[in-house]
Amino acid sequence: MPDQPPPATPPPSASPYTDSVRAYCAAQPSPLVAATGIVLEPRGRVLVLTTSYKAEPELPGGGVEDTETPEEGLARELKEELDLSAPVGRLLAVDSRPSGPLGRSLVVHVHLVGPLTPEETSAISFPDGEVTEARWLTPEEAYGALDTRKGSRLRAALAALHSGSLAHLIDGVPQPGSPAGFDPARRAELEHAGAYDTAGHRAARPKALTAASVLFTDSAGGVLLVRPAYGDPDHWNLPGGGIDSDLGEIPRAAARREVLEELGLDLAPGPLLAVNWSHRSGYPARVRFLYDGGTLDAPALARIRLPRTELLEWRTVPPAELRRFTKPALRRQIESCLRARTTPGGPLELHHGRLVDGT
Repeated sequence: MPDQPPPATPPPSASPYTDSVRAYCAAQPSPLVAATGIVLEPRGRVLVLTTSYKAEPELPGGGVEDTETPEEGLARELKEELDLSAPVGRLLAVDSRPSGPLGRSLVVHVHLVGPLTPEETSAISFPDGEVTEARWLTPEEAYGALDTRKGSRLRAALAALHSGSLAHLIDGVPQPGSPAGFDPARRAELEHAGAYDTAGHRAARPKALTAASVLFTDSAGGVLLVRPAYGDPDHWNLPGGGIDSDLGEIPRAAARREVLEELGLDLAPGPLLAVNWSHRSGYPARVRFLYDGGTLDAPALARIRLPRTELLEWRTVPPAELRRFTKPALRRQIESCLRARTTPGGPLELHHGRLVDGT
């Protein structure tokens, strides 16, 4: 057998890691597991770190050690790197990175951390010396500061946060069946080409949140509003809430349940006045079914009992004063429903509270 030429020497790696780091990783069981934190402050800015061991900016986090879960590993890294003890929140993305310069495949769990309080942000420090600088960047600034893979990972994780879903990534790239992060135009293109299987199609389809509300008025025509103990307490709402569709609840049943829970009144909703559709780019669409609750007399209003952990107070508001209490989109929905009460033709089809053309 003729002598074989010696194998060519591979070109030097462009990896930012040292030989000792690569040797350590190569000796570990495959795959490696890491946890990354999308650390946010109230204005939606993202925490991006400069470290002593890499030239490129990083997101907080690191390798999961020994018997740790990804959540435990991330909590430890946040404490060691930033002296931050904020709870690790929900899983936003999972990114599988094929074997590369580290010699092992890598699975990264991406979790939400925060939004941090002002006290937590001001207390951030660098006790172990690995982090040299921490910057709060807008998402767009962070995408540009991070390398392509980490920027894509961040973008998909924020898409999952806004949509209430989860992103499935390989090497930082959202996959076609990912419930979040995949390009909507590309998703539609694959659908039309018949490229999805049933499971991938169901996972990738856009989702909508559904709610049911009830319009009550008093004998003077004032609209019954409730003031929430959550969110913005300056914006009042109609009685109502989310439809528990995963429990088989239908909109009308949800409206009755919510009125009982919020007002203490067990009243069957009247006719459906309108269905409102609203949407905001990057977020699930919201569909609200609005029912006529009729007129409540003084004895009925006196029986109202609020759950204090959820609602702070109630009042009836003349239609002319709705602007002072409600967001514009809800005010338009209420005004449309008041007109629908006296106009024949069935329920209205609304978009952001405005009558849809052609209906």
